[in-house]
Amino acid sequence: MSLNKINIIDLSLEDLISKVPKKFQAEQLFDWIYHKYETDFSKMSNLSKDFRDNLINNYLVGNIKIVHREFSDDGTIKYLFQLHDGRTVETVLLRMKDDQIDENGDMLSQAKYTICVSTQVGCKVGCAFCLTAKGGFIRDLSVGEIVEQVLAIKRDREIEYNRKGNIVYMGMGEPLDNLKNLVGAIKILADEKGLAISPRRQTVSTSGISTKIDKLGLMDLGVHLAISLHSVDNDVRTKLIPMNKAFNIESIISAVKRFPYDNRKRVMFEYLVIKGVNDSLASAKQLIKLLEGIKAKINLIYFNPYPDSEFERPSEEIMMKFADYLNSRGLLATIRASRGIDISAACGQLREKSGLELENLNSCN
Repeated sequence: MSLNKINIIDLSLEDLISKVPKKFQAEQLFDWIYHKYETDFSKMSNLSKDFRDNLINNYLVGNIKIVHREFSDDGTIKYLFQLHDGRTVETVLLRMKDDQIDENGDMLSQAKYTICVSTQVGCKVGCAFCLTAKGGFIRDLSVGEIVEQVLAIKRDREIEYNRKGNIVYMGMGEPLDNLKNLVGAIKILADEKGLAISPRRQTVSTSGISTKIDKLGLMDLGVHLAISLHSVDNDVRTKLIPMNKAFNIESIISAVKRFPYDNRKRVMFEYLVIKGVNDSLASAKQLIKLLEGIKAKINLIYFNPYPDSEFERPSEEIMMKFADYLNSRGLLATIRASRGIDISAACGQLREKSGLELENLNSCN
């Protein structure tokens, strides 16, 4: 693919309208890409030949390709995407609920799904428990590279464009470290003439860059916020997330309290439970105190082990005690069902295992 061509997936509908002769042409093109999942301009039959020729010469639809998939028994599919420069990122399709069919074979409700999207190649945060961090930070993803993960999965699994799903920016990278492109992607995915994934169905998960939580909040996009907290003690959290030195727990909680939020919803706090590190009832007690006054939900997550990790998965008994303690004292807590545990579940594991990026880069040098 020529890097001189403009990737249409990088463009919002407003951007596209400004680049083509007529508004209806931009809307037709948007329909072909986001509703019909077409990537070949020559097959967009209701566009004029001159317009198609112009598109073929100057534009392309997408810059990423699927190079590997792993399928879990629970319906989770983990994708490895290769970008135009040979770099790779992971994206996960989580099937949350199956189709519900009545005795007559009629559809009662459609399957529910969530797509976990990456925003960077690698990551700057350097979390001690994260495999992605082992490879360091390479670069930000463009708007189009973020959007196309969703588009490519829907196309690959033949999920109708108007099938409602959720987007979580919780894959590789720190979303708020790529704020401009993240916001561009949120808006494109939300466009009513495209995939129409409401911002209320999009969640930004952050390790807690408090200054950028404030910037995102000032935009008032309507997205949900999830905080990767993982500890209630600054010393422990700094060991797990070195960035805590610059943005400590107190600064994060203050930013969360300033964030504009739908009063019907709760702020999600992700808490990765690691055996012997942050799984004590003393930590649970501190957590209750820390979140006092915040309408919060705690998502307790089993640590997913990977080869050579220094951390271990907690027992089911410890997880249940931790959750029960929080719930018994009025703090809503759930244990996230482990998905994809039979495949490369840990973020970065499929990319690490595949070696595809290394092969590609070696061949380019």
